[in-house]
Amino acid sequence: HRAINQLSFTVEEGEFLAVMGPSGSGKTTLLNMISTVDEPTSGTILMNGVNPHQLPENELAYFRRRQLGFVFQNFNLLQTLTVEENIILPLTLDNQPLEEMQERLAIITERLHLQAILHKRPNEISGGQAQRTAIGRALIHRPSLILADEPTGNLDSNTSRDVLELLMHVNQEQKTTIVMVTHDPIAASYCDR
Repeated sequence: HRAINQLSFTVEEGEFLAVMGPSGSGKTTLLNMISTVDEPTSGTILMNGVNPHQLPENELAYFRRRQLGFVFQNFNLLQTLTVEENIILPLTLDNQPLEEMQERLAIITERLHLQAILHKRPNEISGGQAQRTAIGRALIHRPSLILADEPTGNLDSNTSRDVLELLMHVNQEQKTTIVMVTHDPIAASYCDR
């Protein structure tokens, strides 16, 4: 089965791009190839001139951890960790100093309005809080590219709007490049193209 065929596009630094299409059209496969979860059978993916698919395994892990942020439809939070622990996980894996972790955590949780639930576990919070937690985890290490796979798919319309406005602000304020997969034209309307 050929999931993606003859696709060519460029995303400029700081752009917020929506990739739209019906279920089964290859949107998630595209994100999986950009994130190096899947290997393209042909063609090249370059990020700032680097083909991550050609990096040695340890450099690839470092590249993913430093350059990429992920936001998923089903949140992918670790149920055994608190909201705080889920958010700082990328910094913990990167052996960042404790002061740096606390400083970044304070900034991100204030922006995401998560201070009141930092010691709760994912099963104790709402879907919107879980998605904001996932966004916090995706942003805390200041990636150059955020990959968002249907980030509002499991949320009600008000919470969806909040999440999309948050992504839009991150894109505009920090010039973070975002590639978001969606089938929702309302979600896509928050993007540059």
